[in-house]
Amino acid sequence: MNDVLITGGDGYLGRRLALQLLQHGDQPVFLWVRAKDTSEFKEKGQNLCHELCETGGRLRLYWGDLRSEDPFHSIHAADVGTIVHTAAVTRFNVDHDTAKMVNVDGTEKVLQFANRCPNLSQLILLSTIYASGLRHGNIKEVPFNGEEGFSNFYEWSKWSSEQLLIQHYSHLPWKLLRTATVIADSDEGRVTQQNAFHNTLKLIYYGLLSILPGKPSTPLYFVTGRFAVEATCELMQNQQTAAIYHVAHTRSESLSLGKMIDLIFEIFEQEDDFRKRRILKPLYSDSESFRLLVDAVNQFGGGVVNQAVSSVAPFSLQLYLDKEVDNTNLKNALRSYHAPDAAELIRNTCRFLLKTRWGKK
Repeated sequence: MNDVLITGGDGYLGRRLALQLLQHGDQPVFLWVRAKDTSEFKEKGQNLCHELCETGGRLRLYWGDLRSEDPFHSIHAADVGTIVHTAAVTRFNVDHDTAKMVNVDGTEKVLQFANRCPNLSQLILLSTIYASGLRHGNIKEVPFNGEEGFSNFYEWSKWSSEQLLIQHYSHLPWKLLRTATVIADSDEGRVTQQNAFHNTLKLIYYGLLSILPGKPSTPLYFVTGRFAVEATCELMQNQQTAAIYHVAHTRSESLSLGKMIDLIFEIFEQEDDFRKRRILKPLYSDSESFRLLVDAVNQFGGGVVNQAVSSVAPFSLQLYLDKEVDNTNLKNALRSYHAPDAAELIRNTCRFLLKTRWGKK
């Protein structure tokens, strides 16, 4: 009974995990997607079947909503051998109620369903290294206590989901994977789904972010979608349970905020249009000054400056924290561990964003 259920099947990591399993495995894959009704499910299902190119009958699609009472009622629990829970609201600016309803309460519904699966061999919960919240220093692959607080409700909700698993469902055969921020599909820099990182680069390119929160020495932790998916699939083959893995690279394999900004301008300044606008590198602001700036622009409601500052504000506190992410468990579990050239990954990603004008071309 090794059928794999993936929640969030139409999300960035969910559908890539499904494609990897369909191409390189032989087990049936149950792909669960969020849909409000059969019409939306049909549209998403058609797109997924086309993208995944599955014609061998191993792919089954299901739908539901984590905010409903029983999102997995249509799935026969005895058929499920592995659950990979990727479904979540991943916006840094998500409000408290949505974060709790989807990321926390929704995770509990997944765990309750897992409890009903008699042939379950493993449950994999995808989290984020930012479940560490405002903790600084050594970030080990251990449970966090949350005492340092969080910079936004997304971080809090992922930490709360981890707490649910470890404190109330520890009897399940669980693995917890904390992933760093995905900035590109692969080392070549191709981007098919944008997030706060890409939006920040756009603001800088168009000269809308002249003040940047953070310290130049702050380490930043990025991975590619390929690395995250391949690591997850390999960890699925590992028999160890009750284990935490950081699907991330170490500080020595990563860049600082200041170095990243230098590389961004190195690539941007190769564009005639950018050079003509004579855009300067953003000035770094201390935490208190940036908070005052956010408060001030919020008083004016809409506007370009307000939108630019507000898009950075939800994760700004992380840019002041000196985190030393540990990935010892991950390295020991993988047959072959590879970290890309962090500088070249940033260059390639910037080149792709410029070439496509952030997906518009």
